[in-house]
Amino acid sequence: MKAIITLFLIILVGGISCKKKQTPLTREEVIAVIKRFDEGWKGKNLLVVDSLLAPAYIYFTQSGGTFGRSKLVETAGSSEYLLDSAERMEYQVELFENTAVVSTRWIGKGVYKGVYFDENQRCSLTIIKIKNKVQILSEHCTPINPLHLFH
Repeated sequence: MKAIITLFLIILVGGISCKKKQTPLTREEVIAVIKRFDEGWKGKNLLVVDSLLAPAYIYFTQSGGTFGRSKLVETAGSSEYLLDSAERMEYQVELFENTAVVSTRWIGKGVYKGVYFDENQRCSLTIIKIKNKVQILSEHCTPINPLHLFH
């Protein structure tokens, strides 16, 4: 009986110590998830876009509105949204525990709902890492104004 209890304890302790521990979020993981997200958009790959968004994802639009996760995924795969070109650069990553606030520059051209766009934007993304899964929690993009009125 003592041998069975000892074996049970070894298995129990071994099982607990084998659980994968949360690793800190890294700059490399942050940039990788954003690049995969952009490739998903370019390729209209809804599964990739969907897999990279946190359940509570929110997009803040330039006109002051919001897009929830399902609306953004729907737009990514829509025939009404067509990208001719898109490029993201100027990554600035600020890490805090399992969260990152990221500033990027996004330049893209295309058509959305029949309206042509040619955008040069500064985007802010919030990236989180929970249970070793890196996801995008929020994004907001603002047109870069060549007239620096305030900053």
